[in-house]
Amino acid sequence: MSSQTSTKAALITGSTSGIGLAIAEAFAANGYGVVLNGLGDTDDIKAICTRLTTTYKVDVIYHPANMMKPDEIADMMALAQNLFGRLDVLVNNAGVQFVAPVEEFPPEKWDQIIAINLSSAFHTIRLAIPGMADRKWGRIINIASAHGLVASPFKSAYVAAKHGIVGLTKTIALEHARDGVTCNAICPGYVLTGLVQAQIPDQAKSRGISEEDVIQNVLLAAQPTKQFVTVDQVASFALYLASDAAAQINGAILTIDGGWTAQ
Repeated sequence: MSSQTSTKAALITGSTSGIGLAIAEAFAANGYGVVLNGLGDTDDIKAICTRLTTTYKVDVIYHPANMMKPDEIADMMALAQNLFGRLDVLVNNAGVQFVAPVEEFPPEKWDQIIAINLSSAFHTIRLAIPGMADRKWGRIINIASAHGLVASPFKSAYVAAKHGIVGLTKTIALEHARDGVTCNAICPGYVLTGLVQAQIPDQAKSRGISEEDVIQNVLLAAQPTKQFVTVDQVASFALYLASDAAAQINGAILTIDGGWTAQ
């Protein structure tokens, strides 16, 4: 793999599947070199890198950094800098979920969710900012959630982390507003990922209702359009925020949730 120092470069955490992979593909398709990160089968990840490299004629590399470990995050950020000579776009997408009433919420699950969904973004941003500010151009895009704006029961850690991402986004935007660096958050509602799709038959069986009822009355209960957000819609939004056309969008908390948070 050759280093292409003139290529624009994007790093997307949690990008081996779902929203993150769609964002990575969108940037690769638009000429960005890409650093992937996330969980998955080694052969599957190699196949993703090969497909993106071959299809879009850009460098694509994978780093297995554990988002709970600042040292591994620092190593991943250094790899991006070394390979491309720069990092133009940082997308913080890595996230995990656990659902339980607060009094039954395992402390280790709280710590894991805060680390992966919130603290990891701090660690990537603090390392990305100096180079972006020096070059007077950079885009930081944090994938928050409708739960960054409103709450749901039994998701205390996730909701707290996503509200934290919203606050972090605004702060970074203000700190570097004169450096050509923008920081924004995308707040999706329910997105039809492979993970969500796989839950539908099980939900239908356990609740004794049809799969369509699960979609309409369980998963999309809060979404007025009664339609899932697609991964490609989120990816297109991220790509726009990385464009020069979006240079004055900064510190914005942008919903793509079918009207959920308008209620």
